[in-house]
Amino acid sequence: MMNEQGYYLEDLKVGMTASYAKTVTEADVVLFAGVSGDMNPVHINEEFAKETMFQGRIAHGMLSASFISTVLGTKLPGPGCIYLSQNLKFRAPVRSGDTVSATATITDIVPDKKRVVMQTICSVRNQIVIEGEAVVMVPARS
Repeated sequence: MMNEQGYYLEDLKVGMTASYAKTVTEADVVLFAGVSGDMNPVHINEEFAKETMFQGRIAHGMLSASFISTVLGTKLPGPGCIYLSQNLKFRAPVRSGDTVSATATITDIVPDKKRVVMQTICSVRNQIVIEGEAVVMVPARS
């Protein structure tokens, strides 16, 4: 059961999953470049990016990865959880106009440490673009 802050540790089970999907816009890429300070021309200069292996501009990998944080902080385990770690493997580029679906699935629960381990995947049109594993701390009822 979810409380007003999110799920309690006792209510989580291995296999539970949640997703968030968002279409990455040109504005998202430009704003992320400004907020993060990452002005790599592969993200913001089409002429430069055309000459790279990507043959055009791509979104920042961390922009797509941030949607994992959206799943964890708003859906599963939800508000009240604390993000402890995340590893990421970037598998394919994301471009403006792509819809990124971030999914987190519980793979392990460590009750004595109030930790939950989650497989995290971002995909575009059913192709995995980012995969990894997150560890979060979740409040217990007691």
